[in-house]
Amino acid sequence: MSETPQQQRRPEGSGPGEQNRRGGGDPAERGKTSIADGVVEKIAGLAARDVVGVHAMGSGAARTFGAMRDRVPGGGNSKSVTRGVKAEVGEVQAAIDLEIVVEYGESITEVTRAVRKNVINAVERMTSLEVVEVNISVSDVKLPDEPDDDEDESGSRVQ
Repeated sequence: MSETPQQQRRPEGSGPGEQNRRGGGDPAERGKTSIADGVVEKIAGLAARDVVGVHAMGSGAARTFGAMRDRVPGGGNSKSVTRGVKAEVGEVQAAIDLEIVVEYGESITEVTRAVRKNVINAVERMTSLEVVEVNISVSDVKLPDEPDDDEDESGSRVQ
């Protein structure tokens, strides 16, 4: 006996209603993804530092304490990535506050515009969150003859 096309056996899971019993549908809709504030802060901090004209992130005091912490064994520099960055992350949106130091001679308006664009692009691309605002506070201007806050002016004691 020959079977008609409608009578032919279908592979398991391919019949009507079979896909629903096996949890079919879009895998992206089968659970919830949450992104921590710290993840967005790291992405934003790295993206901001990539912009030409940004000398450092954070206020002078934060940079000084961060430099001291980085010198302590085990202090690490994981916190330096997020220095000067604060993010508020919701389910679908993020808001970011940045504190930066701009190199002397650079247009603050152009640097902040480039930082805002780079941060928004990086965060939205990596997280799919909508960045609703990026507030930037310029806390200082790095003069060419000023030593960096995180450099030891007297040089290293160990050779």
